[in-house]
Amino acid sequence: MTAVHLPGTPVIEGDHLISTSPATGAEAGRLPLATADDIAQAVERARAAGQWWAGLGFDARRDRLLRWRRLLAQRMEQLAELVHTEGGKPVADAIVEIVSAVEHVDWAARNARRVLGPRKVRSRLVLAEFSAHLEYQPHGVIGVIGPWNYPVFTPIGSAAYAMAAGNAVVFKPSEYTPLVGQWLVDTFAEVVPEQPVFTAVHGLGDIGAALCRSGVDKVAFTGSTATAKKVMAACAESLTPVLLEAGGKDAMIVDADADLDAAAEACVWGAMTNAGQTCIGIERVYVVEPVFDAFVAKVVERAGRLTVGADGADVGPITMPSQLDVIRRHISDALARGGRAALGGADSVRPPYAHPTVLVDVPEDSDAVREETFGPTVTINRVRDADEALSRANALPYGLGGSVFGQRRAVAIARRLRSGMASINSTLTFAGMSTLPFGGVGESGFGRIHGEDGLREFGRAKSITRRRARSLLPSTTFERTPADVDRLVKAVKLLYGRKL
Repeated sequence: MTAVHLPGTPVIEGDHLISTSPATGAEAGRLPLATADDIAQAVERARAAGQWWAGLGFDARRDRLLRWRRLLAQRMEQLAELVHTEGGKPVADAIVEIVSAVEHVDWAARNARRVLGPRKVRSRLVLAEFSAHLEYQPHGVIGVIGPWNYPVFTPIGSAAYAMAAGNAVVFKPSEYTPLVGQWLVDTFAEVVPEQPVFTAVHGLGDIGAALCRSGVDKVAFTGSTATAKKVMAACAESLTPVLLEAGGKDAMIVDADADLDAAAEACVWGAMTNAGQTCIGIERVYVVEPVFDAFVAKVVERAGRLTVGADGADVGPITMPSQLDVIRRHISDALARGGRAALGGADSVRPPYAHPTVLVDVPEDSDAVREETFGPTVTINRVRDADEALSRANALPYGLGGSVFGQRRAVAIARRLRSGMASINSTLTFAGMSTLPFGGVGESGFGRIHGEDGLREFGRAKSITRRRARSLLPSTTFERTPADVDRLVKAVKLLYGRKL
C-alpha cells in the first residue's frame, strides 16, 4: 500500500528529501539527504573555510556580506515566491520577512568591527603597571538549526551575525522549508565562491542531532521548547555551547488609556500574521474591564475581514499539518471550559487552513492559554487592572516577547513583563530592530541574536594584558617583600576602606 502524505509533509524518497506545498501537496523541490558522513565532511570543510574567512578581516568580510545583502534585495521577489510555494506564507508576508532579514545582514556587516574588534580597557590600581585590551575571536564553525515559520529571517539572524564575527556556518534548515535554506546558501556562494563558508545539510530531526554532535564550536537553534531541550542535551555531551530561541506564549496588555483602534489593529496583526505561526505572536490578551467590550468588538471586526486561502489571501495554510490538531484541540478545550468564541469557533479548522478565531473569557488553566497554539487564534480575557494583567501574563514558564498598549503606565508595565523583549503601542517591532538583541527567558530559551549582544554571541571574549612599567605595588610574585604587602594594604584601605 502506498503511504499517504498530508500536503506540506516532508517526504523521504531514496536518498532525497522532497519538499511539498502545504496548500496543494505538489512537490516544491527535492534535495540530497545528508548522512552522518556528509555532516562530518561539511564541518571539516567549514573549519578550513572558517580559517580563511576569519583571516580576511572585518573589512573584507563586510564587503562580501554587503554584496550578499545586495543580492538578497535584488532577488527578494524570487525568494518570496519560493517561501510562499514551500511554506504557504502569503507573498506580502514573505516580503516583510525578507526586508527585515536584509536589514540584519546590513547591520551585522557594518557593525562587527566596532563591536568585536580590539579595544583598550582601563586597568585599576593594583595592576596599574599593565595595559589591557579586549577582543572577540570567532569560535570557528557555528551550527545553525533553523525553523520553518520564518525560514529567511530567523536563520539569517544567526548566520549573518556569525559570519560577520568571522565564523563559518553549517546550516540545517527545517525539513519543511529546505529549498529556502538552500537558496540562501547558494546565493551566498555566488558572492563568496572561494570557500564553503556557508553550507547546508538536509534531513529530518536526526540530521539536526548529528550536527549537534559533529564537533561544531557552537549551535544556534530556533524551534520548540521540547526540541530545544533535546538540542541542549545533545550538545552537553561535548560541552558545545548553545544559543536557544524556543517557544513563546506572548501576551498583550491593554490599559484603560490605550488607543483602542491602534491596539486592535496591532492585536490582529500580532496574532494572525503568518497564520499565527510566529514564536513572538500575540496569543493572549489581557484588557482592563472598562475598555474590554469595546476592544473585543474592534478586534472581531478587523479579524473578521481577513481572507483565507492559498494565493493572494491574508492568511495562508498551516505549514505543518500536525499543528492543525493542536489548534483544533485548543479551541475545543477553551469552549468546553466556558470560553466563548467571539469569532470563529469549533469549525474554524478546515485543513489545510485554520480560520481566524477570537476566544474570550477563557479560563487561565485551559490549553488555549497555557500552551503554544501557533495558529490564527487569540484569547482575550478581562482583568481588573494592569497589576492583574501582569500577574496573569507572567504566570507561564515562557518569556519571549510581549506588548503593552497604554500611555501613562505603559513603560512601567513593559518593564515588569517577564520577557526578553516588549513593544509599547505596537507588536513584534523589536524583531525588526537590528540594533536590539532578540531572545527570551525561562522556557523561551537563552542567549541573544541581533544587535551588539547578537554579534558577541558568536565571538569568544579574549582578554590580553601587557606589562608597561615596573610594579609599584608588587603582589603577583614570590619576590614581594613584607614592606610591599604593607604598602598594598595601606593603599587599598586608603582608596576603598573609607566611609562613603
